[in-house]
Amino acid sequence: MRQKPMEYLMTQIYEDGTYLANNPGWHEEDSPWKARQIDSIIKRNSLNPKTICEVGCGAGEILNQLAELYVDGEFIGYEISPQAFELCSKKSKANLTFKLADLLKDDVAHFDIVMAIDVFEHVEDYFGFLRKLKGKAEYKIFHIPLDLSVQTVFRSSPIIKGRKSVGHIHYFTKETALETLKDTGYSIVDYFYTGGSLELPNRGWKANLLKIPRKLAFSLNKDFAVRLLGGYSLMVLAK
Repeated sequence: MRQKPMEYLMTQIYEDGTYLANNPGWHEEDSPWKARQIDSIIKRNSLNPKTICEVGCGAGEILNQLAELYVDGEFIGYEISPQAFELCSKKSKANLTFKLADLLKDDVAHFDIVMAIDVFEHVEDYFGFLRKLKGKAEYKIFHIPLDLSVQTVFRSSPIIKGRKSVGHIHYFTKETALETLKDTGYSIVDYFYTGGSLELPNRGWKANLLKIPRKLAFSLNKDFAVRLLGGYSLMVLAK
């Protein structure tokens, strides 16, 4: 039997229905919160984008939320999963369109902002992905899960669970995430932590148990709290 290439093996879960089976809503329930974080980094840097693209847009709800906030903007989502495209395409409207296509293979596409929200930790060749993405917009917005912390390394099960359930195959701290962007040619404009484990509902009993120590530690020293207890992601604006 002919062995399938590794590139296919790493991406097939998004195209054959496996990812949808593991995540029936394609994380749509988290989208309003993520859209607020994106809106925050846009506003605190006084950006006035007219065209915003999201690569790997999933169910499309982040773009849908932003399209309601920025009614004069044009929003385009790219998605390679047929199952996700079926979900997002239903949300198309005057200022919001979706494509079942790979943005990196669209030679003419260019935007004011391109977003990769919880994306490149899924991509086998994430260095190649980031280098190709850089030319697609003046500004880039990334949301990067910080899966590596003392408690996740000590327990190991959260990392393996994330690998199997949501397809994370690369793991970052704040420092390695920012250095990865710099290594692939980006300049960092702004960044801040986001606390999905604290602010989003239905994170599970273990996340609820850690809420108080995470909040307390974060109030004392943000970097130390994130490195020790995890539960945070990084929102980054780059050029």
